Amino acid sequence: MAGIIGALAGGAAALALTALQSAPSAGTVPARDRAAIEAIVHDYILAHPEIIPEAMEKLQGRQTAQLIEANRKALETPFAGAWAGARDGDVVLVEFFDYSCGYCRQSVADVDRLIKEDPKLKVVFRELPILGDASDAAAKVSLSAARQGAFYPFHLKLYNSGRPTPAAIAEVQKQVGLDPVRVAADGKAAEVQAEIDGNIGLARTLQLSGTPAFIVGNQLLPGAVGYDALKKAIAEARTARR
Repeated sequence: MAGIIGALAGGAAALALTALQSAPSAGTVPARDRAAIEAIVHDYILAHPEIIPEAMEKLQGRQTAQLIEANRKALETPFAGAWAGARDGDVVLVEFFDYSCGYCRQSVADVDRLIKEDPKLKVVFRELPILGDASDAAAKVSLSAARQGAFYPFHLKLYNSGRPTPAAIAEVQKQVGLDPVRVAADGKAAEVQAEIDGNIGLARTLQLSGTPAFIVGNQLLPGAVGYDALKKAIAEARTARR
């Protein structure tokens, strides 16, 4: 009996909230009915305080989804060749990363596996060099690699080489056949700096707290969430498009 009452109370609270939220103005609901509805909601929340963090999480998810939607073009449009996978993929996974970030390095194999397994997935990489001068130097050479059509080989090899020291960057640059003259010019190019600054601005807008951070569909997944979580989010984004 108690379970039935609880379920009814929960349903009443949900209906009450829906009624209040959907009403165009406070005057739409009679004062007596409104007071009764508010009393039901008040009592239910006191009896079930665990719904508060759940509601806050849901609200935050909605707000994040709105921010992603408002900035989707900027997020999903790659700089030059800074992408991998399907050129016209039905789902786009965006990764904010830093070459000095160990958690980003940990995620490389997960993203590469997804690219190889999913022929309809496009991954857009956004440089977010926030961990110092080495990160910034690596990002600029990486963006030059994107301009030269060698982004993904450079990306994989630099992460595989360990921390992005000047020697490691130079060696990987040589291995993938980048033109050193173009690399030097790109390092000073306004477009390259604008890309980095734009990514930092997007990260602030989305309130990212670090790297890596993944965006797919209307979901933001902060941190090295792993292959399974990314695959699940991609599947959900694909289903939402249908």
